[in-house]
Amino acid sequence: MALLAIDTTGSDCSVALRVAGQPDLCRSDPIGRGHAEYLAPMIAGMLDEAGLQAAQLTRIGVMTGPGSFAGSRVGVAFARGLALATSAQAVGIGNLAVLARAAGISGPLAVLHDAKRGDIVVQVWQGGAAMSAELLPVSEVAARILELAGETGHMTGSGASLIDLPQFTDLATTAIDLTALLDLTERADAAQAPPLPFYARPPDAKLPGGRQP
Repeated sequence: MALLAIDTTGSDCSVALRVAGQPDLCRSDPIGRGHAEYLAPMIAGMLDEAGLQAAQLTRIGVMTGPGSFAGSRVGVAFARGLALATSAQAVGIGNLAVLARAAGISGPLAVLHDAKRGDIVVQVWQGGAAMSAELLPVSEVAARILELAGETGHMTGSGASLIDLPQFTDLATTAIDLTALLDLTERADAAQAPPLPFYARPPDAKLPGGRQP
């Protein structure tokens, strides 16, 4: 087993490698921009450190979002291309699922992503099972959490600090846990986890005539 995990959905460029019988290798560099140019050398260096050839990879997990529009596309495209070249299996892992996994809480958990422009992507987890993710105005999120999760629980993610819900404990976690990403990469059902970007909202770009792409 040799698992590679990739995250380019935020300002960091992050990769992690899990090889049977070896400690996990994790690296996250705060580069801001330029993920497309930075990612391949970063992965090559990590494979060299592990004494591994790319062709030995068995599965590649890539963060699909929500996050940066361009960054999400970079990571997904790279993972799919590398999987095609190496015959590894590519799987897509949502950012909200990684945050939920890292929280390690089985009770009501609301994972919140700040989608900017006054909106939040919210997904509620109960007993390890996820409800559908929703994009909501900030003003509607607290009521929706109470409706789905009940009166008490926990919150996590970049949008949690924007919500006034004192009966829910904010875990104050916004960074991606690469160990949790590796865990989900290993466990993912490939048939249910295609490596496709998950966007908080449609792109702003329009086709000629104002048509949506």
